[in-house]
Amino acid sequence: MNREISDQLPLTQSAPPTHEFRVQLSSTHRGARLTRLLAVEQLRSWELPFEDAAHVVAELASNAAVHGRAPGRDFRLTLRRPRPGMLRIEVTDAQGARLPATRQPAPTDAESGRGLLLVAALADRWGVTTGPALSKTVWAEIDFTP
Repeated sequence: MNREISDQLPLTQSAPPTHEFRVQLSSTHRGARLTRLLAVEQLRSWELPFEDAAHVVAELASNAAVHGRAPGRDFRLTLRRPRPGMLRIEVTDAQGARLPATRQPAPTDAESGRGLLLVAALADRWGVTTGPALSKTVWAEIDFTP
């Protein structure tokens, strides 16, 4: 390389900011708890409010560990910042045929089934995407106001 050109190049280059965090965890209660802790730390590093997002992550990870569990298969958490002021939470599990009810609340005397009501209350949007093969992704989006 030409000496004049190399003298003009910076010695170090900083990497562009990362706007995605992805981790794969075991489909267990311990994996679900760890998912919440990792999400909180990532959101802190991005300097985003984390309280509502932590509840959403905890619910989706718990559902993946309980309802989306398949022998020998993990689940994946993805946190993504598609644009400033928005967070997309995705939890992908191995039970693509077991889709959550997106419209029907659980009976009032049921012992479980109200967690997605919490997700709906805390997130601005949420839904389910099927695939790839035998998997599904439950996602939620939270808009942050400046």
